[in-house]
Order: sequence, then C-alpha cells, then structure tokens
Amino acid sequence: MEKEKLYQKISKEILENIGGLENIQGAAHCATRLRIVLKDLSLAKTDKLENIDLVKGCFIAGSQLQLIFGAGTVNEVYKVFAKEAKLENMSLSDVKDIATNKENPLQKVIKALSDVFVEIIPAILAAAILLGVTGFLANFEAVKTNQTLYAINRLSNLASVGIFAVLPMVVVYSATKRFGGRAILGIVVGAIMLDGSLANAYSIGSSGFNPEILDLFGLKIQMVGFQGGIIVALMMGYIVAQLDKFFEKKIPSVIKLLVSPMLTVFISTFLLFTIVGPIGRELSNYITGGLVWVSTEFGLIGYMLFAGLQQIIVITGLHHILNAAEAQLIATTGRNFLNPLMSVALISQGGAVLGYYLLHHKEKKVTEIALPSFVSILFGISEPAIFGVNLKYKFPLIAGCIAGAVAGAFVYIFKLSSLGFGATAIPGITIVDPSNNGYINYIIVHLIGLILGIIFCYTFGKTKTKKAIKEENNETKNTSEIKIENNENANLNEISLISPIKGEVKDISESSDETFASKVMGDGILVNPDQEIFVAPADATVELVFPTKHAIGLSLKDGSQILMHCGINTVSMNGEGFEVYVEEGQEVKQGDKLIKMDLEKVKQAGHSTQTLMIVNELPDGRKVEVNPDSKTPIMIKKI
Repeated sequence: MEKEKLYQKISKEILENIGGLENIQGAAHCATRLRIVLKDLSLAKTDKLENIDLVKGCFIAGSQLQLIFGAGTVNEVYKVFAKEAKLENMSLSDVKDIATNKENPLQKVIKALSDVFVEIIPAILAAAILLGVTGFLANFEAVKTNQTLYAINRLSNLASVGIFAVLPMVVVYSATKRFGGRAILGIVVGAIMLDGSLANAYSIGSSGFNPEILDLFGLKIQMVGFQGGIIVALMMGYIVAQLDKFFEKKIPSVIKLLVSPMLTVFISTFLLFTIVGPIGRELSNYITGGLVWVSTEFGLIGYMLFAGLQQIIVITGLHHILNAAEAQLIATTGRNFLNPLMSVALISQGGAVLGYYLLHHKEKKVTEIALPSFVSILFGISEPAIFGVNLKYKFPLIAGCIAGAVAGAFVYIFKLSSLGFGATAIPGITIVDPSNNGYINYIIVHLIGLILGIIFCYTFGKTKTKKAIKEENNETKNTSEIKIENNENANLNEISLISPIKGEVKDISESSDETFASKVMGDGILVNPDQEIFVAPADATVELVFPTKHAIGLSLKDGSQILMHCGINTVSMNGEGFEVYVEEGQEVKQGDKLIKMDLEKVKQAGHSTQTLMIVNELPDGRKVEVNPDSKTPIMIKKI
C-alpha cells in the first residue's frame, strides 16, 4: 500500500474512533505524538485506536488524546490527518490553549496545586531522608558516645529540620511564583508569617499562651504566627501574586518600583491577619483533623479503602490535590501516613501488570508495554501501567485495587508512616519513618501488594473467559517505510553510540516524561546536559529535522533509527533557543555538530533540558544494549 493511501486509511480510522469531525476542537503534533483535543473524550475508543496501523500507543493526558507514531512518521500522518480534519493551519500552541480552556475550575485548581509542590518536593525529600537517617543512627550507642559520629549526626539532624521550620514561607514563595507574581515578595510575606515577634502557633492551647492583641477599628487581632500553616501559605501565595500583578499594571512607571511592592506586602499582611489567616487556619484544622479522624475512627478499614481506591484517583487526576494534605499533615503532626498507602496502592498495580504479562507473555505487544511499565512502577510512576494495561483490560486494575487494599491493612497494622512526601515504591523507602521497624515493614507491605497483585490478576485472567487477542500488525506495514534495502553495511556486527553531549547519563526509564520513561517509543538514554552543543552519536544519515529544531531523526548504517529529543516539551518554544547545523538527507560522522540548545532559555521557559536519545526502530536480527555508565552507553548488536 502506498504511503499516501495508508495515511488516509489511518486518518479515517482515527476519525471513526474519536467521534468524527464534529468532536474535534484542535489537533497538532510534536516529535513523536499526534495530539488531538476532543469536545467529548468519552467518545474516544482507545482500544480500537491502539490497534490502528503504525500506532504504538494511545494515552489521554489531561484533555488531550495522544497517539504515538514515532519520529518522522507522525509528521506524514499529521499532514494527511489535518487535511481530512480540516485543521492544516493549527499549531501545537493553539492546541495547548484549547486544552487549557477546556479544563474546568477544579482541574485548574488541581494543576495549580501540583505545580506549586513540584518545586518544593526536592527539598522535602532531602530533609525527610536526612531525618530518617539521623533518627535511625541515634539509636546506636556508638553514635552517642563517639564525638565525631555524634557531630555528624547532629549536623544531619539540623539539616533535616530546616525546611520544615520554614515550610510555610517556601510554599508562599512557590505559590506566588506559580500564580505569576514576583517570588521574592512571596518570601517576604512568608517571613512575616513566621516572624519571631509573633506568638508561636504551636503554643496555642498551652498554659501561659498569651499573644499580643491589636485593636484595629474595634477588630481584635491576635498576633500569632502561622507555623505549620500550609493552607494559609497557599492562599497567601495566590493573593500576593494577584496584588503584585494588579499594582504593576495600575501604578505609573515613575513610582512603580517604590510603591508597587510596598502596597503588595502591606495589603497582603493586613489580609493575612484579618481574613485569610483565620479562615485558612480553620480550614487547615478541618483537613488535618479530618484525615486523622478517618485514620483513627475507621482504622484498618479506612486504610484499606484509601489504598484500594487511590490509583482510581490517579486516573481522574485528582491525586495531585493530596500534596497539600500531605504537607499539612507533616507540618502539623510531623508524620505522613498517606504516603505509604499511596506506595502500596501503586506497587499492587505493578503486581497486576506482571500478572497480565504472565498470562500473555507470548504476545509481543504485551511484553513491549507491560515490562517497561512495571519498571516505571518501581520508581513511582504508574500512568504507563494504568493506561497501557490495567485500565485497558479492566480485570488487572481490579486485581491491583484488591491487592492494594490488603497491603493497606498491613500498613495500618505495622503503623507505617513517612517523614516526607513525593517519593513512593523504591525511592519511597528513603523517607520512611524508621520507628517500629519502619524499613523492614515497608519492604514487607510492598511485597504483599506486589505478590497479591500478581496472584489476583493471574487468577482473574485464568477464570475469565479468554478473548481472542488481536495479532500483531503486519510487520512489513510497520517497517516498510524505514527498512533500508541492499545496504552493504546492514550486516555490521555492532554499532556503538556515544552520548550526544557531556553531562549526567541515565537510563531512559528515569525520564521525567512518562511516555519516554515507559519505553513505548524504544530503549535509550537520557542526558542532563552540561553543554549546549549536541553531536552525532555515530556515523549516520539525517532523516528528519523537526521544524521546531528540538528533535532530529538519524538513520544508522544497519538501518536502525535514532531519535534525539532535546529538552522536555520544548516543542512549544517553536524553535526559539535552538540552532540546527544539519539538514535532511545529510551524511554526518560521529562527533559532528547537530543542534545547539540554549539551556538558559529552555529553563526560563519552564522546561527541562533533559535530552533523550532513543533507538526507536530496529531492523530484524538486531538488539539494543544500554549501559549508561559506559563511554558508549548504547550498543546495537546482532542477535
């Protein structure tokens, strides 16, 4: 079948399975994915979309339907699809604007909360790890009696408590920045919340608590600090940002530098002590008290319900709102019992993925999706497993939920909790509260969830009436356009690929982009670059230079296809900050310059500079070996 006819067939099948032309609001593509914004996502038949020719995966991310075709192919498919859907003039930024406008107020709030805590999580993790380590070491007599060991442990303890002492200030800073205000003003207001002249909030209710009371036009204001006031801090971050933007627009330029920040800080302080603080304090008490009440009144049943249903919450996207609850728990109680429950819920879904793999391990497509998805689970990312396997086939999701509920019961029995948030599965052990044999019990509950997930899924699959599994698409359809005939070098024993740039090299499974991390696009590496010039990893032919200059496709001498993707979501920069030194069809040698990426511009645009090198197509009889620690981190060898 000619390419044009194949792409027309694919486009028509996509339209048939997304509700037709009238259900499309916009469409565009990045280096690997066709992105479609639909009026009604429920009309998208993902099970049928995944089995369309050349489609390597199908995901719903926020309000976008994303179909993975791979580098080069997606360009050609989009050209035909855009004509069929009458969307030729639409850009990726247009699609993102439409997707954002489609979000309801709750979705926007959840996304904003998620953005606020993304920047804070590294500090919380670092402090929690140190807190766990120092708490564990303090149990040993040798540490108490040896001056050097005691000094190290004391310094570790000091480093661990710092972030928690100023957490409200950090939250105001991050929230102000997220909502478009000047972050430094957020820090100022956060410092006011924790000012030493105020009565300490943790002393409320204790004997001798006698705060200063101001009389403001008859309004009595208690001068009490906001230690542990995470909810208040979130509210204040939003208010500081809105006031800052308002005064920056309204005040004349001549006096703006002096007057605008002064008014922002003063009015924010006034609102903090008169309206926002009291309301936020009560809301914080309700949230913390409610969570503690559920854990005490419902006990084991409450833990089981949460762990059993938590991954269902992930599917809806509502799980991001739990970051605020976790932060408030830590600030108020010093412990976070939600984190281990989330972790066992996640690992149980991983067990279900393995159970499904055991049932269908002979199916190539199942292997390609299930095993990389399980690896992602181990590092706390469940979306590839949930959307790629468990939700798609339903019974693995149910099996994982049941296994998670059982593991959640043991979290309650073992009194497991964490000292931070943001890390689950394997990384999560670093922030476990070591008391009550925390480390050992953490491993035990995860093994329970994992093993039961496998058993339940395998059992359900065996007893369920087996449905015919569709055969793999005709291999020649998938490879005809990239197969190189009569290539005198096609029988090379191996090809070594160097890193395209100096920097920290890791396995692609650690990528912050879940689709790349799941390896659905192929195996490879990621590099956190130290330089700006990217070079050819091997002798190759340039097959694709993406219009926005952030990605290049290479064809190696044996017919293997390589994708270099510079930065995460940098397609939205529309080429700004990128310079390309090659053109399509050009022969390059290993070490030749390909792309320059302005690292500072990418960071200022709010994107990661993480670069990916992926082997996304292999000819028959070849395999990929990845070793990030090697000077040649990728090897393509004969089988």
